Amino acid sequence: MGKVLVIGCGGVAGVAIQKCAQNDTVFDEICIASRTVSKCEALKSKLEGKTSARITTAQVDADKVDQLVALIGEVKPDIVLNLALPYQDLTIMEACLATGVDYVDTANYEAEDTEDPEWKAAYEKRCREKGFTAYFDYSYQWAYDAKFKEKGLTALLGTGFDPGVTSVFSAYALKHYFDEIHTIDILDCNGGDHGYPFATNFNPEINLREVSANGSYWENGHWVETKPMEIKREYDFEQVGRKDMYLLHHEEIESLAKNIPGVKRIRFFMTFGQSYLTHMKCLENVGMLRTDPVMFNGQEIVPIQFLKALLPDPASLGPRTVGKTNIGCIFTGIKDGKERSIKIYNVCDHQECYREVGSQAISYTTGVPAMIGTMMVMQGIWKKPGVFNLEDFDPDPYMEALNKWGLPWQVDENPVLVD
Repeated sequence: MGKVLVIGCGGVAGVAIQKCAQNDTVFDEICIASRTVSKCEALKSKLEGKTSARITTAQVDADKVDQLVALIGEVKPDIVLNLALPYQDLTIMEACLATGVDYVDTANYEAEDTEDPEWKAAYEKRCREKGFTAYFDYSYQWAYDAKFKEKGLTALLGTGFDPGVTSVFSAYALKHYFDEIHTIDILDCNGGDHGYPFATNFNPEINLREVSANGSYWENGHWVETKPMEIKREYDFEQVGRKDMYLLHHEEIESLAKNIPGVKRIRFFMTFGQSYLTHMKCLENVGMLRTDPVMFNGQEIVPIQFLKALLPDPASLGPRTVGKTNIGCIFTGIKDGKERSIKIYNVCDHQECYREVGSQAISYTTGVPAMIGTMMVMQGIWKKPGVFNLEDFDPDPYMEALNKWGLPWQVDENPVLVD
């Protein structure tokens, strides 16, 4: 049993914290910390009487290492689960190193201000060297590997669904179904309907930046970059139906290309309706997706942050959202000298998630794996010094936990492939 400090109290954090509270034989103490402490207090009140775990709350600005160090020193957690913004990954990692505490997150680092000269110089160097222009990549966090090794601490990166569960699916496929994996197609389908003309299913800042960027995929040892939404496919998803999906850049492509030996191609596809794409393109065209400050009525505002304030809070979508998600991976490769293909996937129902934890399935499919990854590290099942992605570890105990904690998976040994 141990104590977890959760930083962040948005939609995903709400699910992960409730799952930690359900798993109170592992997490007997939970501290919820956020810039807005009233959110933490509201969640604590919701959980009172439903768990034997002791729950406390705290206020912290996760942009400030000194505040994080002071909080960790006061709370004395066994592990820190970072469910704040990806902009804050590095400050929280620094605080964990300073205080000697293991670190877990769900999304890799990206800079908040993409016009910052120092960041832009490093970004442009990476674009030249690696060949993809996404604003997010693992290099900043992988650079901490030696420091975590030196301190004997574990940093587990990306224990959401994608990345996260998709990474574990890949390790599981390699362990149990293939001698060599040649291709991986990651398919993320949200068949849910929330009834709004336009809303994002997770943090609008991160979601809209990701979707409006160039796509890219890994093939034969290098990156191939595409224009936004240039590559479209239609796929018939189990329990959801036929959906249009588009190739995006996604962070697990980078780590899987590094960690799955001999893989020849990795692609990531996500489904979008035409209305979503039309709204997003309009917002992009008028400058609302900009991440740099602009002057308005004598004060600086960041357009995408202002847009976030106007859009529905993803955490509020639960009662409105109906339908299902279907997220998984299609693998092709060789087993015992013969070609084979399989698909490993999960189907999640938005309304079932809402009945259990008051959330739609997008937050649920990220929050549950966040708890599981934290449990893996805290119990010592996945515990070694350094900075790791999920496919670096034995997938079996994580796969068992998915079935136990609400994300059962299925294997299709004769899947329809994506051309």
